[in-house]
Amino acid sequence: MSQKITVAVVGCGLIGASWAALFLRAGHHVRAWDPNPDALANFENRVAVPLAQLTEIGGEKEPQGALAMCPDLGACVQGAALVQENAPENVALKQSLYQQIEAVVGADVIIASSTSAHPWSDLSVGMQHPARLITAHPFNPPHLVPLVEIFGNDDEVVAWAEAFYEGLGSVPVRLKKDAVGHIANRLASALWREAVHIVAQGIADVEAVDKALINGPGLRWSVLGPHMAYHLGGGPGGMAAYLDHLGPSQEKRWASLGNPSLTPAVREQLVHGVMQEAAGRSIAQLEAERDAALIALARLRQKSD
Repeated sequence: MSQKITVAVVGCGLIGASWAALFLRAGHHVRAWDPNPDALANFENRVAVPLAQLTEIGGEKEPQGALAMCPDLGACVQGAALVQENAPENVALKQSLYQQIEAVVGADVIIASSTSAHPWSDLSVGMQHPARLITAHPFNPPHLVPLVEIFGNDDEVVAWAEAFYEGLGSVPVRLKKDAVGHIANRLASALWREAVHIVAQGIADVEAVDKALINGPGLRWSVLGPHMAYHLGGGPGGMAAYLDHLGPSQEKRWASLGNPSLTPAVREQLVHGVMQEAAGRSIAQLEAERDAALIALARLRQKSD
């Protein structure tokens, strides 16, 4: 999308700062608001970090959009073509925000929710113009992980959103059906459920599970989705051959998967295990290591493209 617009960022936490950096990097103007004065006060500094990382990946890029902090929600959304909502995962809170936004903007303004789990059908209740709402779920941090999962009930609005997020360098994926957790979080939840089961059953400890994923399927999944990976696993016959020859063994594995409960004992195992794996590194240090690796991967993807 070559047209530059004004985007309202409502909610200035981690996701809001990352989104703002992406919008600014693409040349869009950003108006930001958060009910927490502290979050708003240092927002510009927190946006500067992901902006610098984006420059590290793609080099200098001009022009960059302008960032403005707003004193209230009404001032933030007025003049915006898109509102990127990043409020806490509370349906009633989000619905209240939408009602306040609709009271001051035109019917053509699109509201995009960054919700990680709530379906569109829950969030849109009570809206005057529900067709303007889409769920646009990013993966944290959005400026380094390109996925954006989109759902809405108006094809024209969804198509506009797909073009907009593509213009940021993101990779939008459209859901055909409204679903709790969208696509990727459902996949991630299923994987983590089995990871917890493996730890709870004493099959392996936390660090071993993480190492197995990172150095095994995680590498493959970074270039192939699970369906395509099994298609290749079928040899010359592809997916059909895989299902014919290895389908029964896959079903046997499915039947043995666990459904763990987060009991106090299991929680203690997980906390103890991840602290051992962190080996004294703080959350900030771990985030920095994660971001450095994601930046390196982004550079490799650029070269590959």
